[in-house]
Amino acid sequence: MPKRILLDCRLFTGGADLSGASNKVEVSAETEDKDVTNYRSPQGWKEILGGLSSAVITGEGQWEAGDPGKVDNVSWAELGAVGAWTVCPTDSIVGALAYFTRALRADYTLGEAVGEVAPWKGTAKSSWPLVRGQIGHPPGTARTASGTGTGLQIGAVAAGRRLYAALHVLSVAGTGTPTLTVAIESDDASGFASATTRLTFDAATAAGGQILRTDGTAITDTWYRANWTISGTSPSFLFALALGVA
Repeated sequence: MPKRILLDCRLFTGGADLSGASNKVEVSAETEDKDVTNYRSPQGWKEILGGLSSAVITGEGQWEAGDPGKVDNVSWAELGAVGAWTVCPTDSIVGALAYFTRALRADYTLGEAVGEVAPWKGTAKSSWPLVRGQIGHPPGTARTASGTGTGLQIGAVAAGRRLYAALHVLSVAGTGTPTLTVAIESDDASGFASATTRLTFDAATAAGGQILRTDGTAITDTWYRANWTISGTSPSFLFALALGVA
């Protein structure tokens, strides 16, 4: 990926797409440095071990309210709660780079001086590892029937590591209780002739976010994709999905 100007970042939290109300998004990760220097440390140099790791997602932009998908509504609903967060530096098409985690909505700021565009700022602090992955389903493609997504060659999952997936259901339409159930499948080849289900999200009947991970058992498959089941009368769902290994 070449150097680029940030023009089309995407920010998803829970069941909201805040991209159109954001003009700044930052993702930071750090590991504490713990000094273990002793008399036998090499040649008079400090000796450091890595401690606990953490990540922070910070966003800001133009304040909006009046709908569950608007920044004010979702910020108040999430404040003090832990949920799924996904950031994409270059759009959110299938295969696009995505950073995602399970994070605490730690703060929310709004308001400015008279005559200024009403702004907002907010911070989410990680409760799970920050995962560097890919978009497995784009937010702008409406799904009205059951199906499968594009396969992504993410790679095998070593023992002790996990497959992570974040789902953001952005809109639900239809009658007769439209329901979306999304699962993550893996296989050893792109054709998915012998697909194995690795993760299954709770059935969704309203906008919202979920994030899941495997139990740390090794997975030798290298290809992954979304599988979704849709029911209801004239159903239609918009959702974004991110996958990765950490």
